Amino acid sequence: MRIYDVMIQVIVGLRPVVRKIERFDGDLVKQTRRAANSVALNLAEGSGSSGGVRTQRYRTALGSARETWACLDVAEANGYVDAVDAELRTKLSQVIATLIKVTR
Repeated sequence: MRIYDVMIQVIVGLRPVVRKIERFDGDLVKQTRRAANSVALNLAEGSGSSGGVRTQRYRTALGSARETWACLDVAEANGYVDAVDAELRTKLSQVIATLIKVTR
């Protein structure tokens, strides 16, 4: 699944953002990393599954992708980071949109 590769790019793109957040909120950093990693791991698991299990893994990935987005929103709202890079947001949006399609 190509979207897995996009999510890996998102995780790479999160590195500098996470470093900035880390100065202010270690818990948010952990949650951001867990959520982003969960997306990639559930995409990988789902791609190796079939039927209802596959759909459930993709739904879990979708929830984690939305959580990753929310972590970025919270970091911005708290002033931990300036606006998150638009390219990073675009890639994460692509992951979310794809997961919405495959979980319908």
